Amino acid sequence: MDCAKIRRFSKVDDMLFKIDNTIMKTNLKLLDAVALTVDFPEHKLVTGQVGTIVEVLDDHVFEVEFSDDNGRSYALVGLPAETLIALHYGPVAA
Repeated sequence: MDCAKIRRFSKVDDMLFKIDNTIMKTNLKLLDAVALTVDFPEHKLVTGQVGTIVEVLDDHVFEVEFSDDNGRSYALVGLPAETLIALHYGPVAA
């Protein structure tokens, strides 16, 4: 059902997206550029902000550093894989 005021994925679409992303996230590794897929207001981070994985804390938890254009770090946060998406700057095998 479409709700004009709150356009979001349906619960089923949202669930399938998370399942698909969780499968894809297992390929994240040290020094990957990543973007947030959710907001973390407690860390002043919003969806789309770009960071770099600087430590692998667990199979599905990564420490991500967020820096400004001058290279100054403004956040260093441990984040679950399902909240990150890898960024690719060149061709990638499908």
